[in-house]
Amino acid sequence: MPDSHADILAAARAEAEAAPLDAIDPSRPERFEAGAHWPWFDRLRRDAPVHLTPDSDFGPFWSVTRWDDIMTVETDPATYSSQPTIVIGDPDPQMAARSFITSDEPRHGEWRKPVMPAVGPKRLDALEALIRERAGALLDDLPRKEEFDWVERVSVELTTQMLATLFDVPFEDRRKLPYWSDVVTATPAMGGSMSLEERRAILMECLGYFSDLWKRRAAAEPAFDFISLYAHHPDTKGMGEAPMDLLGNLMLLIVGGNDTTRNSISGGLLALNDWPDEYAKLRADPGLIPNMVKEVVRWQTPIAHMRRTAARDAELAGKTIREGDKVIMWYVSGNRDDAKFEDPYSFRIDRKNARSHISFGYGIHRCMGNHVAEMQLRILWEEILKRFERIDVVGPAERVRSNFVCGIDRLPVAIPG
Repeated sequence: MPDSHADILAAARAEAEAAPLDAIDPSRPERFEAGAHWPWFDRLRRDAPVHLTPDSDFGPFWSVTRWDDIMTVETDPATYSSQPTIVIGDPDPQMAARSFITSDEPRHGEWRKPVMPAVGPKRLDALEALIRERAGALLDDLPRKEEFDWVERVSVELTTQMLATLFDVPFEDRRKLPYWSDVVTATPAMGGSMSLEERRAILMECLGYFSDLWKRRAAAEPAFDFISLYAHHPDTKGMGEAPMDLLGNLMLLIVGGNDTTRNSISGGLLALNDWPDEYAKLRADPGLIPNMVKEVVRWQTPIAHMRRTAARDAELAGKTIREGDKVIMWYVSGNRDDAKFEDPYSFRIDRKNARSHISFGYGIHRCMGNHVAEMQLRILWEEILKRFERIDVVGPAERVRSNFVCGIDRLPVAIPG
């Protein structure tokens, strides 16, 4: 671990240990940006695993920080509802887009099932060769012996090309997809520079773009892209007449396909550089790649939290949750729970239970694209090891200012000659 980040963590640990328990607010985005959020969750898991923050920029909320308690919430959708939203902040009333992840049954299944064939087993077989071809071309085009941004050249580009395929958007429009994803997740409450009005205007442009595609796909023969599958399914073919439902579901698929893969690609390379013995272990045994992928997703935890709203009074770990309360499942904390993962702050590419991570959620809302994400990561690292002895991180990672996306905006790297 770089000395500068070790100093940041030491200062955060001292602050977290000294803070009055009832004053702890683990939602502050600037801590995630600095990589200083971990000690606050360590304190909560130990002293208050189900913890009430009575006042924050996002209103009052309960934090659920242990792996077992998160699983209790995930597997009880009757008590812990996904409506009206799955993020800690409340929805913008003028852009209250609904999606299957922000819905309970039966609407959840009615909106999720139509698009599952796009990432189903048969589709994965067809996509593997395409991903390998694209990954190889990207890697072959990288410069040698000079600094470049891994996020821009590899993480974003590979992920964006796959999104363009899954949505069947014109290839020249592919960069619009991660841009819209970033707009959706970067709400003003996170401290960004974009105003609420600017965000609304951009999302309306996005809606106009997809409404046009929808009309064309509905008039064409059925295909296996997300939009066509929705436009031709009996349960969702009317979605084109419900703009906020259309926007909500398509943006969910973009965010889900963008953030997990993109930030795991970046976070994995950073972790291997911070843990050089693991990098050497990987080079010695590429057969570890599939397990390493799961460990990377645990380690990075691309989505920091998911929210539920109590549909009725409940007791959780001795605390009384009232109907209407916000309940935040902190995946970043569950993935560092030493009751579940031995030495959780160590990055181990051969970790025996790496697949037990909860980065993809669990239960009815488990990420439907998790196999596509893992396949992209596996293929990328198979192709990297064919070409390069190593890829060196040569400067500090710049992280996203968000308590929802654990992302990396920039990662300077160089490939030795």
